[in-house]
Amino acid sequence: MILVTGGTGHLGANLVRRLLADQLAVRVLLRPGSRSPALDGLPVERMEGDLRDPDAIAKAVSGCERIYHCAAQISTRAGRERELFDCNVLGTANLLRAARQTSVQRVVVTGSLSAVGHDPDRPSHEGMPFYPFGRVLPYSHTKALAEHECLKAVIAGLEVVIAVSTAIIGPYDFGPSRLGGTLLDFARGRLRACIPGGFEFVNVSDLVEGHLLAMRQGRTGHRYIFSTQFLTVDELLGVCSRTLGNTPTRPLRIPGSLMATVATMADPVVRHLRPGAPQRFTPAAVRFLRMRRKADITKARQELGYRPTSIAEAVAEAYACFRRRGLLR
Repeated sequence: MILVTGGTGHLGANLVRRLLADQLAVRVLLRPGSRSPALDGLPVERMEGDLRDPDAIAKAVSGCERIYHCAAQISTRAGRERELFDCNVLGTANLLRAARQTSVQRVVVTGSLSAVGHDPDRPSHEGMPFYPFGRVLPYSHTKALAEHECLKAVIAGLEVVIAVSTAIIGPYDFGPSRLGGTLLDFARGRLRACIPGGFEFVNVSDLVEGHLLAMRQGRTGHRYIFSTQFLTVDELLGVCSRTLGNTPTRPLRIPGSLMATVATMADPVVRHLRPGAPQRFTPAAVRFLRMRRKADITKARQELGYRPTSIAEAVAEAYACFRRRGLLR
């Protein structure tokens, strides 16, 4: 039996489908009372439990041989530090503690590029330590601390490997995620503005394959970065236009410094007046794009045999899935 946490998220929904295609028995941990359209019709064992509840986690882990820990609270806004810490750090610690006390053979934990060190003069690689004293999001802090929990579990005798994700694109994005929402906004002509930045993007099928490779042959206690391609915002929108077969209204291209100022001024107003409203360009999101951060995937290539595919394919599959769900004409 394989346990997947975060099975209703973008990565988890694709990972569960891949494991089922490989004819493996899958158990999915769901938050109590959560809706799970990502799992509708799938032959998985569903078990409710909160990562912050050690007893519930112990029940979910019981009888499992392998675990993919994809669940995490994600936020680029301030004000949710306690929730992020409890879920991402204490929740990971609870899961790994339960795994050590049972017959679990190996755990793959999904990491984040934002918790890997950054040098503006070269791509980030697995050996670069996280710098906690800059303008770092609480989310990034919690993902770095979650990696420490992984290493503590390794010292205690558990086999844990960290699969580091970049920005995910692809099908079965039921949220949708912030990036998936941006793709939808562009296709509908509702993306009003963008900035000349860039980031590392990963085809969700590549990220799933990376998790399987990490489970199969990753070195215990090591992390591996998985990305498909670095793209500027303009390049990504160009891929979207070619995929859609038309030319949606191009968003206004705003200088990064101006967008950063606007986002900083607008963020507290939006949080106060519309606390649940999606905000594509938070100050942190703008800062990430302006960094034009790149990743070095040499380690995953050489040690795991990782071979990335295509972002164009991921964009096409994302839009095809949105159409099947009635979100696009």
